[in-house]
Amino acid sequence: MRKKIVAGNWKMNCNQEEAYSLATEVAGMWGDEKNNDAVVILSPPFVFLSGVRQLLKGTEIKIAAQNCSGESQGAFTGEVAASMLQSIGTEYVIIGHSERRLYFKESPEELVKKVNSAMGNGLIPIFCVGESLPQREADEQEKIVTSQLSDGLFHLEQKDFEKIIIAYEPVWAIGTGKTATSAQAQEMHSFIRNEIAKKYNDDVAGNLSILYGGSCNEKNAGELFSMPDVDGGLIGGASLKSRSFVNIAKSF
Repeated sequence: MRKKIVAGNWKMNCNQEEAYSLATEVAGMWGDEKNNDAVVILSPPFVFLSGVRQLLKGTEIKIAAQNCSGESQGAFTGEVAASMLQSIGTEYVIIGHSERRLYFKESPEELVKKVNSAMGNGLIPIFCVGESLPQREADEQEKIVTSQLSDGLFHLEQKDFEKIIIAYEPVWAIGTGKTATSAQAQEMHSFIRNEIAKKYNDDVAGNLSILYGGSCNEKNAGELFSMPDVDGGLIGGASLKSRSFVNIAKSF
């Protein structure tokens, strides 16, 4: 079933005290002010996942990892397996974020392994797609996103694909202060849904949650979330401020 979702990607920010304080504030505010049925997810750095999970026990807030390995175990220094994340109560994992694709050169083959590993361990992937500024200026956004979907997800059987969450992030809008207009976001979300319908069927496409990521904040969230194919947001910088993040979650 299609869900409203707001996920906060903290990226490489916060020390332990700040992380625990932020999680506690968000949980308290959302518990007091919740005004819709959105699923709220926090994605702290690996080292704080277990502690944040403990702090959130008894609340409705979920947690996500920012990445996982495509390998199950072994001599992969510095990597974190999906089974490890599952063992501490992690429910979601972000895969294919543009920063991972760009800075860590993650290939389509590697992303497929990560998706498979995550799902094999009961984690729900939040799979990111999106075009760069040069690609947008060349009017290649649909071509790029189609390729990312096909290369990273379309190997899945329908029963598995139905569990996926997709985040569309125009790379040119991430951390830049630039935001896709609500019309641009709707256009791409609708396009993604249509591509999924062509690959699977209308029911699968209609029930899939597609999030917008890219300088989404409390001022523009309401307009973005009002678009018929925008089901929420993958929030970066604004998720580091509890008041702003909760206001975004209340924007449906």
